[in-house]
Amino acid sequence: VKNLKELLEEWLEFRTETVTRRLRFRLDKVEKRLHILDGLLIAYLNLDEVIAIIRKHDQPKPVLMKHFKLTDAQTEAILETRLRHLAKLEEMKIRGEQKDLAKEREGLEKTLGSKAKLKKLVRDELAADAETYGDPRRSQLVERAPAAQAIDETELLPTEPTTVILSKAGWVRAAKGHELDPRTLAYKSGDGFLAAAYGKSNQPAVFLDSTGRAYTLPAHSLPSARSQGEPLTGRLTPPPGASFAGALIGEPEDKWLVANDAGYGFVVKLGELVSRNRSGKATLRLPKNARVLVPAPVQNVKTGLLAAVSSEGHILVFPVKQLPELARGKGNKIMGIPSKKAASHEEYMAAVTCVPEGEALVIFSGQRHMTLSAKELREYAGERGRRGLKLPRGWRTVEAVYPTSRMPGIE
Repeated sequence: VKNLKELLEEWLEFRTETVTRRLRFRLDKVEKRLHILDGLLIAYLNLDEVIAIIRKHDQPKPVLMKHFKLTDAQTEAILETRLRHLAKLEEMKIRGEQKDLAKEREGLEKTLGSKAKLKKLVRDELAADAETYGDPRRSQLVERAPAAQAIDETELLPTEPTTVILSKAGWVRAAKGHELDPRTLAYKSGDGFLAAAYGKSNQPAVFLDSTGRAYTLPAHSLPSARSQGEPLTGRLTPPPGASFAGALIGEPEDKWLVANDAGYGFVVKLGELVSRNRSGKATLRLPKNARVLVPAPVQNVKTGLLAAVSSEGHILVFPVKQLPELARGKGNKIMGIPSKKAASHEEYMAAVTCVPEGEALVIFSGQRHMTLSAKELREYAGERGRRGLKLPRGWRTVEAVYPTSRMPGIE
């Protein structure tokens, strides 16, 4: 037995589908009529020639189709119009009808392409029907106490600063606070530090894999950093052969930069990456042979700068707001890599980050690091999609870049 809420939900789903079918049917009729009008306009503009062909040929249809490049439907419409009516066709009337139908088609396509617009149309139609056919209520609405709901586990958790640490081999752990330098932790033989994300213990931790899929685990459920952690593959199911490429944590509205080493990327809200499935959700579409880079938090899209460095030591700086905000996809070109070198992976975008307004950028090369002040960063400013300028000699093999406020071990 279904309750009232379930019945209403099913009826609304049925009503939405009915309205959708009605709009699609009308859109189909509008498009067919516009197609016919295109043919009639050709006939009007070549009226004498069309009438001559009709009078001269016993089978004028193929002649008209070939001569004026008309479709079967357009030719039939012309031939079904009597000659005296053809002569009375007016260009202004045809173009006027075309304009009206084109406007109607645009409106239909916008409604069909937007769940919000379709929902509003259904709501408005129901309100109009209620106004026309409704009668006064015969019983009073009674507000009942809300049904008991399960408590969200995260609401009972303490809110503590947490650092999520991901190793190159895909092992994860979490440390209390933001003071720990994850590069100094012990890792298994052959493994090492890959990425760290700084957030709170009651927030979701998101992980990107090498195929561009995103996975989610509660940050409070991750093993302690006092151990060497656990492999993410024990709790998640990435595609065969995939490895993990980065970690993110924060609130659903927090924004992050996701990119690949072919030089493409976009800004995304963390909430768009959250998935309840062990197999994750597709997020970053990768060009052939491209690799996912470690994602970077975006503190302020309007004022922040994006800094990208190539494997040959080129650096490019431009405003983050020049990148689109997407839920998924390939994104826009961040840095120009010569096509031949990109195809052979001889050159690639090695690292990318977002620098808050007024902050410096720290560049890591081997065991050394160099800091570019906000003033020095402006010297490398350029248009998005360009190759950028060369870094000083000795600093052209870059492993990672961070703004000073996001250095590993610094909150």
